[in-house]
Amino acid sequence: MLRNSVESNIDIEKVSSYEELSKKAANILVELLREKPAANLGLATGSTPVGMYEQLIKAYQEGNVSFQDTHTYNLDEYIGLERSDPNSYHYFMKKTLFDHIDINPDHTHIPSGIAEDLEEECVSYERLIKANGGIDIQILGLGLNGHIGFNEPGTDFASRTHIVKLAESTRTANARFFSKKEDVPKQAITMGIQSIMEAKKIVLLAFGKKKMDPLQRLMKGVVHPDFPASILRLHPNITIIYGE
Repeated sequence: MLRNSVESNIDIEKVSSYEELSKKAANILVELLREKPAANLGLATGSTPVGMYEQLIKAYQEGNVSFQDTHTYNLDEYIGLERSDPNSYHYFMKKTLFDHIDINPDHTHIPSGIAEDLEEECVSYERLIKANGGIDIQILGLGLNGHIGFNEPGTDFASRTHIVKLAESTRTANARFFSKKEDVPKQAITMGIQSIMEAKKIVLLAFGKKKMDPLQRLMKGVVHPDFPASILRLHPNITIIYGE
């Protein structure tokens, strides 16, 4: 089990199952929305948060939470995929969460990977988040190489929403969602590390034996751009929920 005697700002919770991880993460969001219905949620894609989204849908269906006033901001999107593409994160979020709750579609924000001016899209996304008061809670997964969002090793800690070239290890890991690896886009738009660190609270989810080594490195390694997730140790309010 992870031990943490140095960073007292980090709340570490070990779970015995993926279902427990999903419920704990969902409960954190539900509690926030009960206190602040118009909260800004920073959301993630990938396989890890799917169970959390299922629990949020269940909470909504049971009348325990409403998303009518909530705004969401996703971490990233592939460049070159239409919103209707089944592998786009626009599509993922609609099918996994948005289509099943009472959220206003105009309140769901995801960078456009097909914007005419991608650099301007990055600037506009950053401006939108700031104009609406910033992220209240940011959900994160943990890449095997330490990436958070699509911020690959070597990304400047001061980075803001930007265009990234995806590492081959990331493309390989994501190939399971595509027909073949060649179909995985080589670039994406992602919130930068500084953008992520400005969230008022961060909840990092990690489940499975293969996530334990990067999680140990996050907690015990040197804070360095070579392992982007290491910067999270410096965040003043972070919860890590993990299990094998």
